[in-house]
Amino acid sequence: MSGVFGASEYGIDIEIPAEAVKRLLAVTPGDVDSAPELSFARNVFIPLTTACRYTCTYCTYYDPPGAASLLSPAEVREICERGADAGCTEALFTFGDDPDDRYTEIHEQLAELGHDSIHSYLREACEIALDCGLLPHSNPGDQTREQMARVADVNASMGVMLETTAEVAAHGGPRSKAPGQRLATIATAGKLGIPFTTGVLVGIGETLQDRAESLLAIRELHERYGHVQEVIIQPVAENERWQGGSPDLATMRRVTAMARAALPDAVSVQSPPNLAPVEKLLDCGVDDFGGVSPVTDDHINPGYAWPALDELEGIADRAGVPLSERLPVHDRYVSETWLSQQMEAAIEADDEAGQRYRDLL
Repeated sequence: MSGVFGASEYGIDIEIPAEAVKRLLAVTPGDVDSAPELSFARNVFIPLTTACRYTCTYCTYYDPPGAASLLSPAEVREICERGADAGCTEALFTFGDDPDDRYTEIHEQLAELGHDSIHSYLREACEIALDCGLLPHSNPGDQTREQMARVADVNASMGVMLETTAEVAAHGGPRSKAPGQRLATIATAGKLGIPFTTGVLVGIGETLQDRAESLLAIRELHERYGHVQEVIIQPVAENERWQGGSPDLATMRRVTAMARAALPDAVSVQSPPNLAPVEKLLDCGVDDFGGVSPVTDDHINPGYAWPALDELEGIADRAGVPLSERLPVHDRYVSETWLSQQMEAAIEADDEAGQRYRDLL
């Protein structure tokens, strides 16, 4: 067996057979097929807070205590309204992992808004998005069962990047991310029946074997719960905090092909078109571009602009495959009644937003 990843400390056991790792390490791009179609979601990016308990060395998203910001309800509504006007269906809520006690100003702002935690406020923000005609997809980082359950029914889907099962220096410091905690968060989503997005971050100090083990750990959790809708294969990007380089094309092709080979056909392999050389990865099994916004920046990677829709259409045309728009929750989870009554009601609503959702199913 290979790796337990510290997950047992968080109440979950994951062991990957060494033979499965060996088989996956042997996969090359020539061993997988191109996808017959490509998809994307039209979203609006809402950075609810830039506070984060972690200080990863590749991340420009978080701000230190005293500099971190919190969007007001009015700001959330204004962004959502712009997204709805642009035909978006997804409100992508991002923020750093649950702000710790250093962020006194953030906690004071939350209290002034009548909230005892960022998750309590996230629920209000999701309700604003729904009121504006958008389906929430939240990425709140590591979460306990109580935290996730607090917002599950007001989200069409949720997500967190696993990044890697390895202990890497890029996560270092006194508030380092723990792979076991990340895996436990993914498992919690499965136990709660939440359609979920996760992924690996390539180039932060992990080895090829670490990448294989990460993909197989994701597969293991999906086999238990059936909840993983897509897995992102994302290269680390150069920025003001990270000068450690980005993975080369050969690496991205290899890892993308490994993902396609490791995962069930129903689980999409996603390549972010503002960060990865997607046109050179399509023959490695990519079938999804993820969320793309016509309205807002990628606030996690602000130096890397989203491609316009016609650019995505050009990529699909040159590959000879159709490109379709989808909801933030994949179709099978809608038809198999995974969604809360509130989400089902939003999709079935007799209004412009409901019709827009149904047109994409």
